[in-house]
Amino acid sequence: MPAPSHTLWHGQIPLAQLQRIKNWHSAHPDAHPVERQVWDAVMTLWVMGWLAWLPVWIFGAVWIYPLCVFGLLAPKMYVRLRIAAQQRGSLRCEWLQLLD
Repeated sequence: MPAPSHTLWHGQIPLAQLQRIKNWHSAHPDAHPVERQVWDAVMTLWVMGWLAWLPVWIFGAVWIYPLCVFGLLAPKMYVRLRIAAQQRGSLRCEWLQLLD
């Protein structure tokens, strides 16, 4: 099964695709427990990145901005890593088909 093209990931990942991935992980909890935990961690970073912007701006903690950016880009980076790993043949990712 071919992985989605890299051109799909030049923009933002739509919330619908994030939800489809989460639903896939919820439907396969026993088959892929580590993968589910990693996805939950990635989504936690993403939410923390969104929620941290306002307090960081209010309190002037400029040194936290890179962490917010990392959190916002975490899902995109994770999906790109999974696409690259599947294309190399080092890892099979069954949920990539949901992103087409």
